[in-house]
Amino acid sequence: MSERSERSELPERLISADSHVSISHEQVKSHLATAWHDAYDRAQQTFAGRMNSMGAGRANTEAMRQNPHAAFTRPGYRDGVERLKDMDIDGVDVEAVYSEVSAFRYLGDMEEGVAEAARAFNDVLIDYAAADPKRLLVSYQIQVNDVAAAVAEVERVASEGGKSLQLPVFPSELGLPDYYHERYHALWATIEQTGLPICCHIGLNTNLDDLTRRDPTAQKGVMVPMTALSTAEAFGMWILSGTLERFPGLKLVFVEPGLGWVPWYLYTVDDLVKRQGYRFPDITELPSFYFHRNVWLTYVDEPDAIQLLRHRIGVNNILWSTDYPHPVTSWPDSKALIERSFSGVPADERDAILCRNAEAVWNV
Repeated sequence: MSERSERSELPERLISADSHVSISHEQVKSHLATAWHDAYDRAQQTFAGRMNSMGAGRANTEAMRQNPHAAFTRPGYRDGVERLKDMDIDGVDVEAVYSEVSAFRYLGDMEEGVAEAARAFNDVLIDYAAADPKRLLVSYQIQVNDVAAAVAEVERVASEGGKSLQLPVFPSELGLPDYYHERYHALWATIEQTGLPICCHIGLNTNLDDLTRRDPTAQKGVMVPMTALSTAEAFGMWILSGTLERFPGLKLVFVEPGLGWVPWYLYTVDDLVKRQGYRFPDITELPSFYFHRNVWLTYVDEPDAIQLLRHRIGVNNILWSTDYPHPVTSWPDSKALIERSFSGVPADERDAILCRNAEAVWNV
């Protein structure tokens, strides 16, 4: 019997490429030597003050409060054992899990103890995943202020069996150079060697603060879609700069960027080369080549993109997710949503988007 025939006799495997866990600063400090607690608290408080004063940060926080999903109150949002129960309710076998707290946004504000705090933060995620590390693939956060410390943390995570890394989408938000800069080369080489994916979670972009201030709508509806569309900037920095030419083994997962706009972007950057005379001396292939080789995108519910655009995006570049427990989550009705979205989609393409692509990205 063929492998495909054997798979067809089993229940459909679902791997969610995006879900979330809530952790507290007290949990982090429980793993951190007391000598660093004051520095950690000051950095976190400084960051909180910035978010409250910045349009995009404040809008992001208020949107979560105003539009909660019932899953926000479930124990699985904080407890790994309970999370497995919620996954079973929804028929999900494996989840890639991201912390709601973005430590890399504030650890750089610590006067000292950055490496120790980064390790403590990831130790909390290890605790959460301990309920079943094969089903809960937590994305360990890697700060990029101190590249040597980042390299060491990647090596530690890999040595302990970690499957996923999370880095900032836009280092410019932190006042740092973009990812094509040579300061990151040692980090990319290390990550490439481990085979772990770099996950960049879309959701808050403080570079949109000015737009947020100008947005006249009560819930910042002008700005919100632009957050996903701004992923095009990150695509360009990775692809057009030659970073993926230099490090061809990197795997980039962009989380919650949306799908429908991506075919237009890929056509446009290729057309810059083919018809408009643009030169990108650091790449030897068309820009779309690097996207299809190195980049994956998560989504929750975009039936038009699945029905009409999946081949232009790349069937093998799309990762299904539940986005538990955010307002848009498909939990606990993911199977019904899948049936509606995948009507008429061939079984092998459906299987790729729902699990096989994720199996390849996270080596599960």
